[in-house]
Amino acid sequence: MRYSDGLVGYLRGEWEERVVEARGRRGWKLRSQERDVERGKKTSGGRSYPDAKWVRTGVLATEAAMEVVSSSHSCLAFHQTPTSARRSLGTGLGPRHTKLARPRKSSVLCVGRASNPGDSGKLNVSRSFGVSDVDAALQGISKKVGQIEKVAIPGLPEGPDSSQISTGLWEWKPKLTVYYEKSGTKNSKAPAVLFLPGFGVGTFHFEKQLMDLGRDYKVWTMDFLGQGMSLPCEDPAPKAMAGEEDEESYWGFGQDSQPWADELVYSVDLWRDQVQHFIEEVIGEPVYIVGNSLGGFVALYLAASSPHLVKGVTLLNATPFWGFLPNPARSPRLSKIFPWAGTFPLPSVVRKLTETVWQKISDPRSIQKILRQVYADHSTNVDKVFSRIIETTEHPAAAASFASIMFAPMGQISFQEALSRCQKQDIPISLMYGKEDPWVTPYWGIRVKQQVPEAPYYEISPAGHCPHDEVPEVINYLLRGWLKNVESEGSVDLPFLEDSSFEEHGVSRELEFVRTGSKKSVSVRLFGSQISLWNQLSSFLKRHASSIRVVSR
Repeated sequence: MRYSDGLVGYLRGEWEERVVEARGRRGWKLRSQERDVERGKKTSGGRSYPDAKWVRTGVLATEAAMEVVSSSHSCLAFHQTPTSARRSLGTGLGPRHTKLARPRKSSVLCVGRASNPGDSGKLNVSRSFGVSDVDAALQGISKKVGQIEKVAIPGLPEGPDSSQISTGLWEWKPKLTVYYEKSGTKNSKAPAVLFLPGFGVGTFHFEKQLMDLGRDYKVWTMDFLGQGMSLPCEDPAPKAMAGEEDEESYWGFGQDSQPWADELVYSVDLWRDQVQHFIEEVIGEPVYIVGNSLGGFVALYLAASSPHLVKGVTLLNATPFWGFLPNPARSPRLSKIFPWAGTFPLPSVVRKLTETVWQKISDPRSIQKILRQVYADHSTNVDKVFSRIIETTEHPAAAASFASIMFAPMGQISFQEALSRCQKQDIPISLMYGKEDPWVTPYWGIRVKQQVPEAPYYEISPAGHCPHDEVPEVINYLLRGWLKNVESEGSVDLPFLEDSSFEEHGVSRELEFVRTGSKKSVSVRLFGSQISLWNQLSSFLKRHASSIRVVSR
């Protein structure tokens, strides 16, 4: 018997039991005879029960998922961590925070679409089922790990209750000035927290964290060089010929670079070094780093390279890779194949390409479209974010900086290597991901959780790529809880872990808060240390149910 056939049978039974449990929770009456299934129908004494479609739905949905599994093109390794693998973490996380031994790969699951060229883009499913039936059945499953409770959390402070924000400029190197903002308590013993923004935004994206968390912590944020208000104040490669300069000309498009820009590349290595020196020279003490998207990559990169400067890392939908060209330090021979890697001046071909691309992506309509993609709740006010992004795109150095960023080499270590190094250095890590992120999908957060099982992973819905700006009340609440847990060496429980059993199986909560006079509710799921194959298939079916053809019977 093939492995996939056996797995189909196992999952078929699992689905039947879970659907029955889900229906039982809703008060539906089931007869014991209805659990006998033959070809998708429940029979007893020759009678056919009208509720038979529920179990049949589960069976067919499992077959659909396994059909996708068997015809896949890409493979995802799933791990299973036995209970015996749990051991105490002898680090600053304290006795209440446990660490799991690195799990052993037990099987490989392949996920993809039908391999038949004629059926490109379609699921190869022989039978159909009701999507609404599947969704209804899946809704009750999460209650198995604990009843979903509603928790009231504070809203954002307003007016005099907010922490005041101040700004500053730090000249790191000649002509390379970093813009930063800070806020916070004057208590010298309060922990320092540094927020790192994603690509294309800046300090303004963390205004809600500075105003709120600044009441309890010393909070900092900065713009990466080549972005936001850390763009250069002088042309790195000016045009030399008379008549070339005009009001709308781009900086960095000349034939020769300025001495200070000879080796300038807006790479992830540059940003790592920028953050390192900022902590050493400006903040002056080890910090907790919270990074969104690109900022998450840089945060983890720095923690792996300079663990003595980092007390912990929180990843907010962190991008798991950055850069396309090989790193010269890591692959010197391979990097020589590429004659240009983000330095100034830009080659003529790159200048022409950049002009075309930049006109498209800097168009306000394109920026609005992107914001609608990355924010799951379209009622979120993004006017300030939009205006600040537009302001940045109008800077004369923005286009050339964008080109340098896009062609800059990768970092010296990968995201996964950085995670492993942080694990070995016992650097606390927490994960807070928006579930509806179209770019860094939940799959990537789950991969991090599998590699670092001891890291708490909170999945927030509805929330997209920027949960700190879309649901700042939730992120601030979770961050406060995580910081208290680490600072207290585990004597203060992590959010949602008041019951130790949740560490293994996870738990969901509905967080309620008030924003502009209206009550809002957000669902937050804390993943346990055991992420099962069943949960992955359930999530897959819920995300892709709309693409499966529905036939009513």
